[in-house]
Amino acid sequence: MLIGVTLIVSLLIGVPIFAALGVAAMTDFLLSPIPLATLAHSLFSGVDKFPLIAIPCFVLAGSIMTRAGITEDIVRVMRIAVGRAPGGLAVVTILSCMFFAAISGSGPGTVAAIGGLLIPAMAAQGYDRGFAAAVASAGGTLGILIPPSNPMIIYGVLAGVSIGDLFIAGLLPGLLIGLALMATAVGISALRGYRGQEEGFDARSLWRAIFTGIPSLLAPAVVLGGIYLGIFTPVEAAVVAVLYALLVGILVKRSIGLRQIWASLSETSAICGGLILIMGTAIFFGQFMALNQVPQSLAAALLAITDNPVTMLLLISAMLLVLGTFMETLSTIIILTPILLPLVKKLGIDPIHFGIILVVTSEVGFLTPPLGVNLFVASGLSGVKLETLARRVIPFLVVLVAALLVILLVPWLSLALIR
Repeated sequence: MLIGVTLIVSLLIGVPIFAALGVAAMTDFLLSPIPLATLAHSLFSGVDKFPLIAIPCFVLAGSIMTRAGITEDIVRVMRIAVGRAPGGLAVVTILSCMFFAAISGSGPGTVAAIGGLLIPAMAAQGYDRGFAAAVASAGGTLGILIPPSNPMIIYGVLAGVSIGDLFIAGLLPGLLIGLALMATAVGISALRGYRGQEEGFDARSLWRAIFTGIPSLLAPAVVLGGIYLGIFTPVEAAVVAVLYALLVGILVKRSIGLRQIWASLSETSAICGGLILIMGTAIFFGQFMALNQVPQSLAAALLAITDNPVTMLLLISAMLLVLGTFMETLSTIIILTPILLPLVKKLGIDPIHFGIILVVTSEVGFLTPPLGVNLFVASGLSGVKLETLARRVIPFLVVLVAALLVILLVPWLSLALIR
């Protein structure tokens, strides 16, 4: 009880996640007879996980590809292909987010890479800047669902399930949500009269863009194809992604040098450094939660309400949607996976299916204030006030929640490709 109260109070007063987890565990730790050496061992073992190497590598690969101009190649092909349809640039934005998501594994990173190019382009073509920023924010949520995905890697490590299976399981839900977001963008564009580019479709221009952008367009195929064909593991794929990005940027496009590589390394260090701290203290926290039988107590309380798997998933999803408004995605997964996983396993829910649900609820959290990380990124890129952007993104939020319900009620979408 004390450990939970301490955590909640720490979070409410603004203590950083890693410190809140550590303080809560230490409160219980100091009152127990457990040797002090256990603390150091737990902190080390929390980050001594081989699959975690994939996260900084995928982040680094995405950063290098952005600086190398690979993102521009992707956007150019999508723009020529569909940019002339009604609301075309909005569709281009979401398609480009889907494509870049297969490289970066990051939601905010996808918004920054694609939104930085297409929000100004949409505004120049007469789109409302708030709508343009909302489209980029919504499309960026696909960064953590379409593989590779940093949250999936964290969940796979904590849940002890195959990260490769999680990546495959995210494909159909990712495509479903991507299509739903595009349909929403087209519908809103039609209502507001946002037209596509005036030039007609030119197959020659499209083939020229594809031909010149082949090295960039092959990046997702190299990374994901290698995983799905069994050529290399997700960790090896992350390293291959970095090497591929460097080869394209240095030898093919000749667009990056030591300065850009150093900037990418610095950006990756800043993003992933905090994660290492959180993982160490989270494992320590989870051990004391288990020692105090918190997962068992929570399971008993929820099972007293219902033992129906679907109803239980609905309850958990509702809780996660609320938590997502003020808790960062990776922190939510790190804290709640050890608590909720025993419960869902007890009810016969597939851990892979539950992992996809966990990731999709986190997608919604990217768009819900006061945290809403994607909103902050898009607001900075567009100059639109956060309050205005929060209103513009509501239709996309509704679609995401509807898609979450479909994925929850139809496990086949998550499991069909791995069974």
